[in-house]
Amino acid sequence: MADASPSIADKRRSFRALHESGCFVIPNPWDVGSARYLQGLGFKALATTSSGHAWSQGHHDGGQSRDAVLAHLREIVAATDLPVNADFENGFAADAAGVAESVRLAVETGIAGLSIEDSTGDAAHPLFEIDVAVERLRAARSAVDAAGGDTLLVGRAECFLVGRPDLDETITRLEAYAHAGADCLYAPGVRTREQIAAVVAAVAPKPVNLLIGMASPWTVQDIAALGVRRISVGGALARSAWGGFIKAAKAIAEQGRFDAFADAASGNELNTFFRDDPAKRG
Repeated sequence: MADASPSIADKRRSFRALHESGCFVIPNPWDVGSARYLQGLGFKALATTSSGHAWSQGHHDGGQSRDAVLAHLREIVAATDLPVNADFENGFAADAAGVAESVRLAVETGIAGLSIEDSTGDAAHPLFEIDVAVERLRAARSAVDAAGGDTLLVGRAECFLVGRPDLDETITRLEAYAHAGADCLYAPGVRTREQIAAVVAAVAPKPVNLLIGMASPWTVQDIAALGVRRISVGGALARSAWGGFIKAAKAIAEQGRFDAFADAASGNELNTFFRDDPAKRG
C-alpha cells in the first residue's frame, strides 16, 4: 500500500523546518511536469516562478491576472508532495486591504509560503514608499495569521531589480519588513559576497533567500558559508528550457537545419520517469 500523501499542514510544517538551519535549494518549476521532475530529483521544496509560468501562457512577467495565478498555485500544489512557495508578485493590489484579500485567497490554495514584493509595476515610481510597503506587508501578515499562521511569509525588496541598486536602501527595507512580520527576507539582485553577507547580518536571525538566476561559479556550499538559508533560481530553469527551444526552432526557421536536436532530452527517459512518477495522482 502506497504511503499517504502529506497534508497541507505537514507540508507547511516541513517547510518551516527547512528554514531553521542549514541551506537548501528551492528550485522554480513552471508547470506540472517540471514540478514533478524536480520532486523526483530529491529537492525538499519548490517555488513557483511568475515569469516562467507567464511565458508558458504567452504573457510577459507580471501580465497575468490574480485568478490565473491562483489557479496555477492550486495546480502546482496538487501536483507535488513537496511544500510550495508562491511567487505572489506584489499581492495583486495597491492597497493593504487588497493585499490581505489576495493573501487569504493564496493561502487557501494550500501553498506553504508566499512572497510579497514592494514593486509597483509603474516604471516612473517602481517601488512603494517604505511606509506603504510596510503597511502592505503587515496586511499580508495579518491575513496569514487569520488563516492559522503556518504559511511562511517572505518579504521582498526589489531595489536591485528596478534600477535602484542601493544596498543601504535595500537593507533598510528588509529590516522594516522583518519587523512587520516577514518570516524570511529576499532581495533579488544582490550578488557579491559583501552584499549578501551584509543582508544576512542585517536581518539575522531571520533566514535569507538568495536568487541565483544566471550562470555562477558558486556552489551551494559557497553560498551556505555566507549564512544564506535558501537558494532559489527564479525563471532561470524556464529560461534554460526556452533557450534550447529557441535555438532549435531558429535553426530550422533560419537555416533549415535540425542538428540542435542533438541536445534534446530522451523521449524514452521522460516517458519512463513520468510512467513511474510516484507523485502522479490516480
